[in-house]
Amino acid sequence: MPIEKRVVIKIGSSSLTSRHGEISKIKLEKLANEIAKLKDAGHEVVLVSSGAVAAGYRKLGCLKRPVSLPEKQAAASIGQGLLIESYSHLFLSHGYVASQILILRSDFLDESRYQNVHNTLNVLLERGIIPIVNENDTLSTERLNFGDNDTLAAKVAGLVDADQLVILSDIDGLYDKNPTIHEDATLINHVSEITNEIENAAGGSGSAVGTGGMKSKIEAVKIAMASGISTFLGNANKEDIIVDAVEKKATGTYFTCEKTVTTLNQKKKWIAFHSGSKGEIIINPHAADRMVKKRKSLRLKEIHLVKGKFEKGAVVRVMDMEGEEIARGVVKVSSSGLNQMLQDKTDQVMDSTVIIEMGDFVCHIDAPISIGV
Repeated sequence: MPIEKRVVIKIGSSSLTSRHGEISKIKLEKLANEIAKLKDAGHEVVLVSSGAVAAGYRKLGCLKRPVSLPEKQAAASIGQGLLIESYSHLFLSHGYVASQILILRSDFLDESRYQNVHNTLNVLLERGIIPIVNENDTLSTERLNFGDNDTLAAKVAGLVDADQLVILSDIDGLYDKNPTIHEDATLINHVSEITNEIENAAGGSGSAVGTGGMKSKIEAVKIAMASGISTFLGNANKEDIIVDAVEKKATGTYFTCEKTVTTLNQKKKWIAFHSGSKGEIIINPHAADRMVKKRKSLRLKEIHLVKGKFEKGAVVRVMDMEGEEIARGVVKVSSSGLNQMLQDKTDQVMDSTVIIEMGDFVCHIDAPISIGV
């Protein structure tokens, strides 16, 4: 019997809508049927769904997908309701309940909101619910922040400790060159490391309906791989693509982590991949060795220079004297407080004051902290 998995599935806009931009009932039914098969087999599923803008802009009176932010947000406010209504009806016909979670990038930057999303998703999955996640386009103040939800899906996969991320669109996977231009392009079946050649093979946006291209998908894969999560890229239109992807027999591209990735708890995952740094602390060579190899807390006397402005509790980048980032951690003192203490240079304070506790930093050897932040 197959091992039960926690799977995050991302579906692109072009894979959900008709050529006229409306929601395609046929495509939605195919997706729901395949997800229901996974659920029937005992797997837990999170669906990260694009399509709100594509589903809503016709109802807004637009003949083409809108370009301006206000029109996109207005279209999304219509489309979200249409999408979740359709999903709920389809999953209920299989005996499963769906829920909706709308997320902003700032939800990942704030630790308490990050933890709240984590807790909510875990409760839903443990109760057998199918969470449907999308970016909250209606409240977003910038363009689509998550690259047509590819990055969002990778971040959600890390958030719920998924076993696999499945990214589906209207392309078969990663090719060694652009297949729309080169007839001799070859599908790459397996990738164990994102090299410069792999990144160069990623082209631009593929569909006028969506906003994400292969480049955004490779960035998402990098985030997932940094969390030790395997990823599959495939064509949503192929029959049983989701079930086959989980069972590792689908046609597409599988990205697997050959190197062992240290398992991080949720706090350290947040520090490494989602928090965003507010400043830099440059430390002396002895301190760098103690933090990386001996896992010791960072003390005031080991700091060479403070860059940027940050408050107590902010996440900062810890740099060596050569400008290389060696760690990222939560500071116990603000930048102004640090600079004042460094000026005073009181021996007792310099020796005893801990700036970053051992349990509040992630080193570059724990996880590739520069990826996906």
